[in-house]
Amino acid sequence: MTTTEGYSRMRTPTTLVAILLTLTAAAPRLYAQSPHVASQAALDAAIQQHVDQTSAQREAVLRVLDREEVKAVAGRAGIDLTTAAVAVSTMQGDDLAAAAAQAAQVEQALAGGQSKVVISTTTIIIALLVVILLIVAID
Repeated sequence: MTTTEGYSRMRTPTTLVAILLTLTAAAPRLYAQSPHVASQAALDAAIQQHVDQTSAQREAVLRVLDREEVKAVAGRAGIDLTTAAVAVSTMQGDDLAAAAAQAAQVEQALAGGQSKVVISTTTIIIALLVVILLIVAID
């Protein structure tokens, strides 16, 4: 066996390994160029839904803060509703969802034209205001 023959035998497996490594490295890049799973319209719709949900939650909390019963409880507790309303405009995510859930409880408790605020409703209102003010203080 000559020296040239040995290199030739060694060269073929080395070339095959190099080709396989190149293809393996290129495969993820080729896959990444495939079309997205979700269309742009679906992504836009999801973003719009999130924006609408956030806006609705914010409006629900502000609507409760604007009620006369809430203003009366906040006044007796010495809580400034202007600060609370400004805080609501900066709330996001879980904090906003928690405040909106508490606002829904307040609205439900005051629904039906109740003119008298009971202690449980007062507690819910104060809890809502404290949550809003705590979020502002933490941020």
